[in-house]
Amino acid sequence: MGLGFGIPLAAIARAGATGIAYTVAGIATALVLGTFVGRWLGVERQTSFLVTTGTAICGGSAIAAVGSAIGARTEAMSVSLATIFVLNAVALFLFPPIGHGLGLSQDQFAVWAAVAIHDTSSVVGAASAYGARALESATVLKLARALWIVPLAVGAAAWHRRGTGAAEGPGAPVKLPWFIVLFVAAALLRTVLPRGARPALDLLAGAARAGLVLTLFLIGAGLSRTTLRTVGARPLVQGVLVWAALGAMALWAVGRWVPA
Repeated sequence: MGLGFGIPLAAIARAGATGIAYTVAGIATALVLGTFVGRWLGVERQTSFLVTTGTAICGGSAIAAVGSAIGARTEAMSVSLATIFVLNAVALFLFPPIGHGLGLSQDQFAVWAAVAIHDTSSVVGAASAYGARALESATVLKLARALWIVPLAVGAAAWHRRGTGAAEGPGAPVKLPWFIVLFVAAALLRTVLPRGARPALDLLAGAARAGLVLTLFLIGAGLSRTTLRTVGARPLVQGVLVWAALGAMALWAVGRWVPA
């Protein structure tokens, strides 16, 4: 949310309008691929759906929202979160060198990272390592992608109720991702406050980036052999295959249609 203090609303609107087609196409592609690959590998149904959801939209946030909406078992939640967690850690360090090696512009890298990396924190971390413009655009595009948590969770809950014959939802009510609302509110303050307030807003945005560095360090500190053993082979293979396919297709689309 604090990153919004450094981005005016005009930049958010411009980046959002540019990348909405890539966001929708990436989500649809991940959902279809994840469903197919999960069935092909014989991954347990709830785990497969949660891994697919996390890959398609917003990593752990999407898994938590959709899992609660369908009343997912603790085991399915744990395995899917661990799978996405491992891939997030890999993406954070893998994407910037690939982007530089392929000569991607900051705009191209921003779209690619926002579509292909799971969690918002890892998208922002990878983009911040690539450049200031990449950070600005990737943050906006990723948050726009995260908004799809709500309709997907509502749809998943309705589908689960129909499949089980339950009269009421099995899990907790779907929660609005408030960090997105607060991000836009922070950008609104950046836009409407006088120029004299910008040093203070820049300080808040800088504090947010510093907090993100600490968050990413803690993510890496949690990666252990125990986590890898918890995931198991098939869910991890599903996550890797879907993620690799989505990343490759997004990279091809970015190279073809996003100006360098």
